[in-house]
Amino acid sequence: MTIELEIGGMTCAACANRVERKLNKVDGVEATVNYATERASVRTSSDVDVETLVKVVTNAGYTASAVRKDPVKALWRRLIVAVVLMVPLGDLSLATTFLPQLRFPGWQWVCLALAVPVVFWCALPFHRAAVKNALHGSTSMDTLVSLGVLVAFGWSVFTVFAHPDGGSYLEVAAGVTTFLLAGRYFEAKAKRAAGDAMRKLSMLGAKDVTVLKDGVERLVPVAALRAGDAFVVRPGEKIATDGVVESGFSDVDTSMVTGEPVPLSAEAGTAVVGGTISLSGRLVVRATKVGASTQLAQMAKLVEQAQTGKANVQRLADRASSVFVPAVLGLALVTAAVWLFTGGATMDAMRAGLSVLIIACPCALGLATPTALLVATGRGAQLGILIRGPQALEAVRDVDTVLLDKTGTVTTGRMHVSGVVGDVLRIAGALESASEHAVGRAITAEAIEKYGTLPEVTDFHALPGLGATGTVEGRTVLAGRAVAFTERGWDIPVDTASEDTVVLVGWDGAARGVITLRDKPKPSAAEAIRLLRTRGLTPVLVTGDNETTARAVAAEVGIDEVHAGVRPEEKAELVRRLRSEGRGVAFVGDGINDAPALATADLGMAVGTGTDVALAAADVIIVRDDLTAVADAISLSRRTLRTIRGNLAWAFGYNLAALPVAAFGLLNPLVAGAAMALSSVFVVSNSLRLRRFGREPGTGVRTTTQERTSFGR
Repeated sequence: MTIELEIGGMTCAACANRVERKLNKVDGVEATVNYATERASVRTSSDVDVETLVKVVTNAGYTASAVRKDPVKALWRRLIVAVVLMVPLGDLSLATTFLPQLRFPGWQWVCLALAVPVVFWCALPFHRAAVKNALHGSTSMDTLVSLGVLVAFGWSVFTVFAHPDGGSYLEVAAGVTTFLLAGRYFEAKAKRAAGDAMRKLSMLGAKDVTVLKDGVERLVPVAALRAGDAFVVRPGEKIATDGVVESGFSDVDTSMVTGEPVPLSAEAGTAVVGGTISLSGRLVVRATKVGASTQLAQMAKLVEQAQTGKANVQRLADRASSVFVPAVLGLALVTAAVWLFTGGATMDAMRAGLSVLIIACPCALGLATPTALLVATGRGAQLGILIRGPQALEAVRDVDTVLLDKTGTVTTGRMHVSGVVGDVLRIAGALESASEHAVGRAITAEAIEKYGTLPEVTDFHALPGLGATGTVEGRTVLAGRAVAFTERGWDIPVDTASEDTVVLVGWDGAARGVITLRDKPKPSAAEAIRLLRTRGLTPVLVTGDNETTARAVAAEVGIDEVHAGVRPEEKAELVRRLRSEGRGVAFVGDGINDAPALATADLGMAVGTGTDVALAAADVIIVRDDLTAVADAISLSRRTLRTIRGNLAWAFGYNLAALPVAAFGLLNPLVAGAAMALSSVFVVSNSLRLRRFGREPGTGVRTTTQERTSFGR
């Protein structure tokens, strides 16, 4: 039995590990806690119930429930208040520090009044987490954040009373809180998006269905449908569930499920999938699968499993916190104790201990990730690239293979005329002007572009699954598959062999010509593949289309490896197989059928013209209609990750170097606060360099000398 729990109160990957350990101590329980989605997947063969598991998590200092409150709104409110108060506080503090003549009576109290709400209400999530950790005998980065903010505030209050004209660290306490809240807010939004794919999939299915029993039609909710029931699907309606057509003819739009642009011709004996749309005719379908066993439901399950199985987002700062935080706290206490035991004054001992805490306050550590991420996502948005969160950045590091879906990703997703044999385009375009089929619309569009106006068509009749017929300029014209001609005994004196979709056109008892159609590659596809190769990545084409068509498209854009005839669940399986071989896999797609693979891949990238489900399952979204943005997204992610690593390296190095200086009493708290602020300024400035990330026509991503020598490269 598998039980899913929503876990609340986790603030870092260490928290997820702690909850996981507690759950796994219960007999018969095997638990996996995903920090990114804040979900615990608990497998148990015993009689352990949900209440027991919730109690275990609660006793560990966290919350567990089936439904949790949205943390994004609460963080947003705290962030807004922090920004509104921090800006005037920072301006006033800087002005009065460097220009003492600007000080006015009571300026210290104004600063204090602005800082109190930020320190005690806006920073409350950090304080709560620190207290929880302390109650359970553990620490995290929240411990240092909370202590650093409170110590800076406490010392500032002391100076306000003891030395009214001295300096304070109120702006430090408020600034740290504001920047860290911004990072938490962004992270919470990314976590909330992790569940969107499931909600989107659940909305795709039909809500009601017309059941046919004993010749009587009755509208019922889809939930009342059972396997073996017959139901009616009229033109324009969604097919309620998976089944087999018993009678009728229709073109079925399967693009939202399969991603393929050409509608499926459905007739008696054809298997159809729930969620697809009947376009042209009435169908009677016998249900074969309902509820959780349908293809749509199985795809939703695949997405959920893939998201649950993703590795936790391991921030470098969190990995080091288990050692760094206790060490800093211990060093501060030891520093004060040594000063006291060696005969130092109490005030000197307190000052040295406080200097250690302040200099070690993880301002730069806390800013390292969110500032780089915020700048990168802002720059990415300008370039049509949306990065969901830090999990995408970590995934990019190991990616060496890029799987690209064909239809709608590498190709336009629309049929285009690729060739015409014989003088038949004008007549065929006139005939197909009355058709709603994707192939017919493509032929008409090509004919109008070439000839302008077209003759009128009369007596038009669609031949579901075969083609169409009608009268054009006094002749009975037939356009469609070869079987439509052979059934009527018409001659086919033309060659129909082609790797593209073939439409025969004829009149007077014989085929007069052939029109071939294909889904053309996007204009940017070949350049995108070239850019991927220059970045050391191997492009692979994956499609549900046939081998011949897939190979033709791959050859046109420069892809060597092709996987054709791949079903949606097989795409995800292909990703898993490549990952098991040690390859880092990115998947680029746009259809619902791509959602499982997007969620399973190390890095899921969805093009913005795709379905909502694909966008929800992806780590990176390409908004602009240019496939070269895939290469840009990977480069931007790599650059951002390098910047974060550089920021963290600087922040840790700075702290390690400054701690001994503070411990020996060579830094007073004011200087320590200034040094800490300068460290933060450096980290922010390094992150702002990401704003210069850009592209030059024909050369891909620009890389300046300064960028090549950035930290962490």
